[in-house]
Amino acid sequence: MVGNDENIATVLNRLRRAHGQLAGVIGMIEQGRDCKDVVTQLAAVSRALDRAGFKIVATGLRECLDKSENASEPLTVDELEKLFLALA
Repeated sequence: MVGNDENIATVLNRLRRAHGQLAGVIGMIEQGRDCKDVVTQLAAVSRALDRAGFKIVATGLRECLDKSENASEPLTVDELEKLFLALA
């Protein structure tokens, strides 16, 4: 992954949080917990993963743009848009 140590640490923390939340969801299902509680926690996992993904794209976008300026074929707006939409 590209980026400075602070951005990498932020992404890793978000992924670790999502990992813990997902383990909790698995445990909840195994315990037969209420559907509403399971879905609420699953949504939290999804948000944590989305935020990590957005951070990765935002951090990497700077490098992508810098590299594309020096490349024979710079990234198009459509290509950059696809990076973001892949997470949507």
